[in-house]
Amino acid sequence: MTTRRATDNTKALDAFMTAKFQIDAMLERLKALSDDHFEAHPDEINWGHVGTLNNYASLLRQITDAAFKEGEHAA
Repeated sequence: MTTRRATDNTKALDAFMTAKFQIDAMLERLKALSDDHFEAHPDEINWGHVGTLNNYASLLRQITDAAFKEGEHAA
């Protein structure tokens, strides 16, 4: 009979939590920026702003597709 030794995952857990806190901080900053309409005044909106937001949306879609196994990451 083989015996499995308990593995110490403390370092992995610490690294995981560090990454999670970093993601949470980025999400909070993005939410605040979105709440402020990405610092754009309605009278000053132009197609450059639209392109920038579409780029942000595309990058976020890559993340959400990977996280939720959707889009090109779907099984």
